[in-house]
Amino acid sequence: MTDIAREEIDRRYEKLKREAEAGGYHLNPDIEFAKSLIAGILTNEKRYGYWNCPCRLASSNKEADLDIICPCDYRDPDLLEYGACYCALYVSGPVLRGEQPVHSIQERRPPPEERMQKPEATPARAGNLPLPVWRCKVCGYLCARDKPPEICPICKAKQDRFERFM
Repeated sequence: MTDIAREEIDRRYEKLKREAEAGGYHLNPDIEFAKSLIAGILTNEKRYGYWNCPCRLASSNKEADLDIICPCDYRDPDLLEYGACYCALYVSGPVLRGEQPVHSIQERRPPPEERMQKPEATPARAGNLPLPVWRCKVCGYLCARDKPPEICPICKAKQDRFERFM
């Protein structure tokens, strides 16, 4: 695979899989493919000191790359729209069960010139949020995203147990 020891890749795969499932996410069911992506993440960790997504070029400036540290900021919108994240390490439940095929995914990351322009920080106010806020009716977990997660990362309630909050 790479210069990363196979045992290290296997160990990280098992840990990442447990963490993903505990948080309501799923790793790609093609285990060797998922492990090759994890090998890329570990290579990037050696190279840059952080878990840069294996599918995107890092700048070697952690602050500039915060949005592409795995799991990247684009994972959840990609899962909702396409059933998989950009590199396909993470997949949705329907993809995992073979109910939805994975197709090519549009890049969501803005070009460098747009990332360089940081908007002024303004406090978020109810009714002025860029995304809807969802609340798990079982445990109270809150998240801001287009749709609620498939499974609550806290109590494991299913998506239908979420309500729009505010």
